[in-house]
Amino acid sequence: PNPLVAGRGVEKLKAAGISVEVGVLESAARTLNCGFRSRMERGTVEEAVSEVKNALAELDQVYAAYAEEDADFDALAKKQGQLEAIIQAKDGHNIENMLERAADSLRLPPWDTKIKVLSGGERRRVAICRLLLSKPDMLLLDEPTNHLDAESVAWLERFLHDYEGTVVAITHDRYFLDNVAGWILELDRGYGIPWEGNYSSWLEQKEKRLEQEEKGERARQRSIKQELEWVRTNPKGRQAKSKARMARFEELQSGDYQKRNETNELFIPPGPRLGDKVLEVNHLKKAYDGRVLIDDLSFSVPKGAIVGIIGPNGAGKSTLFRMITGQEQPDSGTVELGDTVQLASVDQFRDNMDAKNNVWQEISDGQDIIRIGNFEINSRAYAGRFNFRGNDQQKIIGELSGGERNRVHLAKLLKAGGNLLLLDEPTNDLDVETLRALEEALLEFP
Repeated sequence: PNPLVAGRGVEKLKAAGISVEVGVLESAARTLNCGFRSRMERGTVEEAVSEVKNALAELDQVYAAYAEEDADFDALAKKQGQLEAIIQAKDGHNIENMLERAADSLRLPPWDTKIKVLSGGERRRVAICRLLLSKPDMLLLDEPTNHLDAESVAWLERFLHDYEGTVVAITHDRYFLDNVAGWILELDRGYGIPWEGNYSSWLEQKEKRLEQEEKGERARQRSIKQELEWVRTNPKGRQAKSKARMARFEELQSGDYQKRNETNELFIPPGPRLGDKVLEVNHLKKAYDGRVLIDDLSFSVPKGAIVGIIGPNGAGKSTLFRMITGQEQPDSGTVELGDTVQLASVDQFRDNMDAKNNVWQEISDGQDIIRIGNFEINSRAYAGRFNFRGNDQQKIIGELSGGERNRVHLAKLLKAGGNLLLLDEPTNDLDVETLRALEEALLEFP
């Protein structure tokens, strides 16, 4: 197994005598794990095409062997054919051009950069580049656009659109789905519902399906009411003849008629009232190993603003956040927060949680009552505001999906009750319903 892509990489599966190469990209923030942190970027990427590069080297040896006096031409010709088949299948004669083109399109950092100094987005792009260059028969991509900037996403969309193999992607990115997907598979209440088309066309037909479900639900409620009236008024002497109707009544009330379980709300606790001064940045400068990330940056954030920070991966977006929170110091310049400002920060990595805790323990620290700003709230009620209700609060952190981990992360860090929120890639791993809920919560945040 290859540890580069969250312990998965490219695997070969066999079914009915057919061998299929499957490339897996997981959504975890540990995309490039500890074993690769000291490696150079080029060596990490080139491992994806090691089979082709080895075949090219062996082919050169075969050509040289033809010139030897005792050459076995039949054996050499057979070996040559085998090697050329490998090279042709992977377009190996263009391998160097492919490497440079992919690196340029994904705008990877210089080849001699060590993995440990890369940002989360840069590591993600290295992992994607490595996986795509391996050209497996099938790509399984879990949240492939996480940590990618707009230009990298555009290149990935074009690459996948033209990809000769099969692509299956789990993604919250509605624009990505619209531009790439030819089929949508919705998983709903234990069923898989396929739809041919992109996200927009699926959304239209889903709306029609939900309207039909609502009509069916109203009809079911009418039937329950009628059956309930019948049950209450049915004479005891006719009970033997009423078993079928009793069974029908029980069926109508059974768990077979499940309601939709969508995330319809998220709660961002309000902080203290803000004064006129919120955030002022003056002539900020920051560099790493001689590489200037931020140079003479000045701006101010007014009260009530919602500000989006955009830029390519590695441009210093997360570094700017760390300087605002005081985790890092600028080389020069100042960051000034208003006297009434209380920060609440959510970073792009979700690794500061105890995998053995359950959801409630992680969010509440085991306290029945937690304090948020100037008021107190029942900790289980607070967890419920992030759509962890009932038994969901007993789920173990190490067994959560990426979206569930993100909701725990949000609940845990936002309980500080800040009035200035710093959200670094807050939508990573969120499903579409939770994403909508987060958008609404941010718009309603006081």
